[in-house]
Order: sequence, then C-alpha cells, then structure tokens
Amino acid sequence: MAVVKEIFKTMFGTLDSPNHSVVSSSAVRKLFTRMDYEERKYEGARWTSTTIPDIEHRTAVSTGFRRLFKYISGHNEKQVRIPMTVPVLTKVEPGDGQTDFMVSFFAPHADQAEGTAQPSDPEVFNNSLPEMTAYVKTFSGYAKDEDWTKQAELLAKSLDNDGKKYHKDFYYTAGYNSPFKPINRHNEVWYIKAE
Repeated sequence: MAVVKEIFKTMFGTLDSPNHSVVSSSAVRKLFTRMDYEERKYEGARWTSTTIPDIEHRTAVSTGFRRLFKYISGHNEKQVRIPMTVPVLTKVEPGDGQTDFMVSFFAPHADQAEGTAQPSDPEVFNNSLPEMTAYVKTFSGYAKDEDWTKQAELLAKSLDNDGKKYHKDFYYTAGYNSPFKPINRHNEVWYIKAE
C-alpha cells in the first residue's frame, strides 16, 4: 500500500525538491516565447547516490533508480521508509567508450539537517552537493538517451553563444515524473557554472 501511495503522490502530489532561486532566464522568441535556459542558484544539500559505469543513460538510470528505491523502501540501517523526492538527478561524465553515471535522490527536507539513514547496500552512499549555480534547460516527453544528449548539446550551444563559463566535462539530467505519468512530463539538463 505504501508503494501505491508513493506512486499516487508522484503522479498527482508534490514531492520535496532542492531549494533554489532563479537568478536569470534567457528567452528565445519565435512564434511563441519559450524558455531557452534558466540560471538557478541551488542551496547545498544532502543526497543519496549510487554510481554506475555504462554506455547507455537509460540502463544506468534504471539500475541506479532500483538501488535507490530499495534504499528508500527500508533497505537501510534503520529499516525505515524514506519519502520519494524529485528530481532523480544523474551526473553524466562522458568518457572514451564508457560513461560514468551517478544517480541520486534528494534527501527529504526533514532529513537535510541530520541526514538520512545509512544505506545497507555498499553500492549506495549518502553525500552532499555544495551550493552551486546551474544553467538549466527544460523539456517534456518521455526522454530517451538521444533526447538527453540532444538537449545537453543544445544547452551547451546556447551557453557558448552567450559566452557563459561552465564545466564542460560533465552535465546532469533531472527527471521529475513517475513513468506512470503520461502527460505534462518535466525533464531538465544542467550544466554547472564555473566560478
């Protein structure tokens, strides 16, 4: 029953997500105005993560999601359920022939001060991301590997055209919806501003 409640909440309710403020946004004018990207400042925050070396985003995120979902379902030192949060954040570090992926769940706001329970799985770990500024491009639909790559390339092109300095050796993908939500899906790619 708890799993059904989490799925319902993911589809129709609100879930905790990292605190941020919008610093600026860039709009491209065509027939309609659409957001090209936003610059967001994120507070430092606690996350729970797992790393997966792979060649496909979809496979890595699926493996990482299963590990992390097992953790929040009670496979942790306290054997407690931890509420689902958004986004499912994936750090993508492309390499020669293989890409390193780190899939992460945001720790709920109630657990930010003390942290969540220690994972029982040695491949899952609690970590923190420092305060950071991200350039964020939003898109919709069921994202496939080529969609994530295309959107990251489009964001990089926009940032380069605007003369922005950012870390080019990695980017993040952020998924906000359950696979059971067929419409109004929200996906993002992030590049981190180089200070």
